[in-house]
Amino acid sequence: MGADGIDAAKRPARPAGAGEEKMTAGDGLAVVVAAHEEAERIAATVAALRQAFPGAAIWVADDASRDGTGERAMVAGAQVVTRRRPHGKGGNVTAACEAALSAAPAPRLVLLCDGDLGESAGRLGPLVAAVRAGECDLAVAEFARKVGGGFGVALGFARRAERRLCGFEARAPISGQRALRAETLRAVLPFARGFGMEIGMTVDAVRAGYRIGEYEIDLSHRATGRDAAGFLHRAVQLRDFALVTASRAFRR
Repeated sequence: MGADGIDAAKRPARPAGAGEEKMTAGDGLAVVVAAHEEAERIAATVAALRQAFPGAAIWVADDASRDGTGERAMVAGAQVVTRRRPHGKGGNVTAACEAALSAAPAPRLVLLCDGDLGESAGRLGPLVAAVRAGECDLAVAEFARKVGGGFGVALGFARRAERRLCGFEARAPISGQRALRAETLRAVLPFARGFGMEIGMTVDAVRAGYRIGEYEIDLSHRATGRDAAGFLHRAVQLRDFALVTASRAFRR
């Protein structure tokens, strides 16, 4: 699996509906949704996932939201993993993934996604199809359209960190939309703290010899802007990126 890990990302984007006919009954799939204060979008996200992946177990990792995110997720049909205080994205998604892997029957594949995708979450089928078909071991979604964001500082940092730590040239280094087999997931758990989760996952997967593929998909999400809240969010991201970069550098 080793040398193929970098080449997989250079394959052309998979068509938006490719392979989805194979996913009509869940087929051993668990979906873990990361959410924090997503009451406005979580129900639509869960509904879209249930429609796209009938029979799949859907778990929401609710990071101590105070706006009713967890309650709305449960009403929409998801199982919710939450704790009384925030643990950050990486910590909370780790807990939800461990719960999903421990459930009976155990999933063979796991789809990770963010709770702000809304109805566009139903377009993630190509990621699951790519892993199931053996095209890669970890499939990552690249957003087809850029919406919002800052000046690219955090994204550039993440891209350079992954290249330096494991040699992987990522187009979507911090995308939270990912599919992988259960055994691959076990190999990269626990995730790095906070927003360092995706960088740590990519580095750990490549170092373990797993192949990564990136697939362009038309997704939408609640993007941050160039305002005080947006810049604060990206500052927290950069802090977590620096921490995971340092921790993986010492693991060489």
